[in-house]
Amino acid sequence: MANGEKTLVLSEVFPPRHGGSGRWFFELYSRLPRAEYTIAAGCTSGDHSFDAKQSLDIRRIRLSSKSWGLLSFEGIRFYWRAFRDVRRLVNETGATKLHCGRCFPEGVIAWIYSKLYRSPYACYVHGEDIQTATLSREHAILVGLVLRNSAFLLANSKNTAALLKNSWQIDEGKIQVLYPGIDANRFKPAAPDSTFLAKMGWLNRTVMLTVGRLQKRKGHDMLIRALPTIAERYPDVLYAIVGGGDQLEELQSLAIEQCVDDRVHFLGELSDEQMIRCYQQCTLFLLPNREEGRDIEGFGLVLVEAQACGKPVLAGTSGGTSETMLVGKSGIVVDCRTPDTLAQAVNSLLNEGSRLRKRGEIGREYVSERYDWTACAAFAAKVFSERT
Repeated sequence: MANGEKTLVLSEVFPPRHGGSGRWFFELYSRLPRAEYTIAAGCTSGDHSFDAKQSLDIRRIRLSSKSWGLLSFEGIRFYWRAFRDVRRLVNETGATKLHCGRCFPEGVIAWIYSKLYRSPYACYVHGEDIQTATLSREHAILVGLVLRNSAFLLANSKNTAALLKNSWQIDEGKIQVLYPGIDANRFKPAAPDSTFLAKMGWLNRTVMLTVGRLQKRKGHDMLIRALPTIAERYPDVLYAIVGGGDQLEELQSLAIEQCVDDRVHFLGELSDEQMIRCYQQCTLFLLPNREEGRDIEGFGLVLVEAQACGKPVLAGTSGGTSETMLVGKSGIVVDCRTPDTLAQAVNSLLNEGSRLRKRGEIGREYVSERYDWTACAAFAAKVFSERT
């Protein structure tokens, strides 16, 4: 990017709202030249106090809607208001380019703006977004327009890049893989903390942890179904779940049905500091994801965070999870579509003893070198300066 040029970054999900993509954008753009970027973030509870503490130039606009299509009055009204807000921010900041956090709704807004003002835009692609778009003809058409008219696309994994190339016929030269990262100085190993463990009810327990939205593709349900078998071999086992979502009541009922409700702790959404301590104090981190319809796990940043905290990991085969780890060394990737297969894999890991701890050490070294934000931000800056 030439000196003095300004980019407006559109992202509905942005701190203090929880979400992996929002964390990604906050951490990334916080490490890029502040004068060259303005963040147009979605409104959320607590945003004013959060923004006041940041040196980033953050402007809040309405980026949430019940309809992301253009065939309804509600959708048209939403995009018209969002377009006006973006046009106002472009005029206020002098931005000449746009970066879009997703195809919907940010990419559609940028596509409309580019058609009227010939302003180039780049769009982040996460995998699950372009997969679920194919379930609606209207959404598929809009996503296709966003992808084809972008200056370039930022795929969060090689798996997502392959989807763009093979399923959407996007030219390979237009696609740039840009991995999310972690702050290895914050996400780091820690010694066992008996006070924290006792407070959480984890003392003298084998704690399996999952962090993520309560969505079917995350696989919380399959792990709960696998828990009785795991508990037969490891009677002290406990499953802790960090995150909120619309599957909460269903998962709570499932835990009761499986007679493991005393072994499943739903912790809800935690602060970053609390979440990091959970990573540090658990025994094993799990993301038992699977493909649910067209919904996939594009990358799996939580797997990187857990490894940075020195924890061995297990993930499902869907999407780009294998790109987050040294498969077979820092963690394993298994078919998580059935509880029996999942239980067998978990029991095998928990039986490793000192080798399990070694996996955590290998993972810490791997992600610290590959995914630390210092390296990720430097690479992103190079990409942004070279791409038009």
